[in-house]
Amino acid sequence: MALLGNKLQMRSVGPAIGRPQSAVEIAPEGALAASLPGGGAAPVYAFAALRPGALSPGVGGTNVMLADAVADALRSAIEQVSPRSRSVTLIIPDMAVRVFMLDFDSFPAKPLEAIPVLRFRLRKAVPFDAEHAALSYQVLPQSSREPVRVLVTVMPGPVLAEYEAAVRAAGFEPGAIMPTGLAALAALNPSEGALAANLGSTALTTSITSGDDLLLYRTIDLPEDNAGRVAEVQRSVAVAAAYFEDKMGSRPRQLHYAGAVPVTEFARAVSDGEFEVVEIAPTPATGATTAGGPVGFAGVAGALTGVA
Repeated sequence: MALLGNKLQMRSVGPAIGRPQSAVEIAPEGALAASLPGGGAAPVYAFAALRPGALSPGVGGTNVMLADAVADALRSAIEQVSPRSRSVTLIIPDMAVRVFMLDFDSFPAKPLEAIPVLRFRLRKAVPFDAEHAALSYQVLPQSSREPVRVLVTVMPGPVLAEYEAAVRAAGFEPGAIMPTGLAALAALNPSEGALAANLGSTALTTSITSGDDLLLYRTIDLPEDNAGRVAEVQRSVAVAAAYFEDKMGSRPRQLHYAGAVPVTEFARAVSDGEFEVVEIAPTPATGATTAGGPVGFAGVAGALTGVA
């Protein structure tokens, strides 16, 4: 669902109407692009590395530290997959956005009335100007007796402008923008409740889905030292698994994983024999025009889910 006035998009439910047929994820390590060649063929992929320090994701300041380097990586990755148009979906790091699930007794049906209500609720919840931020929302499924639950993605306006400018400097147009955690969930379509984790170089996002409903979405910063990172990953997954059990009435049988670290390595770090760790989007056996880099495939796979 696209927001009025910007291209920030939510997790996809149903066909991705109007979404570009190419996607690129930008991360501190580089850019991973994917494109649908048409005719029902499988997507093709390409990766371009990014020099250290060129991208510093966050909501508190400049993200694109080396504009030329970021634009070059985006251009290199996208051009290698031969996109069918100049419009692409850009997938950005989770730390560059904030995602909330808000409850309302009643909620306006019209976006022009809903947006001010959401901005008011977020004024004290985000460390930036909510009035001028990029904002997108999606009303989640609920029964008539439950509060209205709204999934909201909000991003500082200047930060969004940086990422859009990088895509345009690369010679393309940002047709949609999605945070990597929500993009990865678009590739996940279990018929029952699912526990998921998306691991980046600086952050971990844990989430719980139930059909089209999103019950948990939590992003945390990770420590720089490896021991601290492992401990934080273990703690966050344990907290999410306990929340899953509380909501679903049973322990999760699987943890759906997305990230650059190999799934076997992540499974060892989690160290929980009660559930199996499975990839949301495994590394494709075909279609890679370059060697895959340290960016997982789930984000671009999710961005292309439902695209004709």
